[in-house]
Amino acid sequence: MSCIGFLGTGHIAAPMARFLSRTGHDIIVSERSAGVAAELAAKHGATVAANQAVLDRAEIVFLCLRPEIAEEVISGLSFRPDQRIVSVIAGLSLATLKRICAPAADITMTIPLGFLEQGGCPLPAFPEPDLLYRLFAPENPVIPIRDERAFNMHFAICAMVPGLLDLMACGADWLGRETGDAKAAEFYTAQLVSGFLAVMGRDPGTLAAERDALATPGSLSLQMTDALRAGGAHAALRGALEAIGTGLGDS
Repeated sequence: MSCIGFLGTGHIAAPMARFLSRTGHDIIVSERSAGVAAELAAKHGATVAANQAVLDRAEIVFLCLRPEIAEEVISGLSFRPDQRIVSVIAGLSLATLKRICAPAADITMTIPLGFLEQGGCPLPAFPEPDLLYRLFAPENPVIPIRDERAFNMHFAICAMVPGLLDLMACGADWLGRETGDAKAAEFYTAQLVSGFLAVMGRDPGTLAAERDALATPGSLSLQMTDALRAGGAHAALRGALEAIGTGLGDS
């Protein structure tokens, strides 16, 4: 097993640290987000240390810093040639990572979400997927990505998740006001969607096929999908995806 370090210990790093601790790795986390770091130490045996001390001990280093501070923080640290680096930082290009992490050159980029801890989180991997396979599969599927532009487009789709949750929250709020039971309305809305997705197939084309199976002529489901299209929901989504994906490519 490996000694794995985390620079940045927030809501993305903590689930990965818990998962890796459970699978037998030694975990060392930075002092940033002190409350989360302390909990990882108390409940999962992680060591808490300053940023450079994390690098001095770790064989594998996860970069989990906020994009606006990442380059400044990382540039002031000393890496080793033999270290393997995993970055989850949106907008920090592979070329920039190689420059600020030198002499470490084995760098992988990925996009985890918090449910990785329970399994089932798809992990896009660029440029090489082997380290992510070793650390997180088979519980979490690893998806090799062909180039950096395609990888950035996955960041855009990841950003779609809170947008979908926002729509669900809007629907749950409407149902709560109509029924007078906000708690039951939110449970029903969340369970309806999560339960459906849990049993849905994963073959290409399944999303559209399942949509069409529900939105048949004359159905309430078709009334909903038609209304969303007519109201510009699809155009707004595509516009947001393009803006996010293009923006990451330009950074």
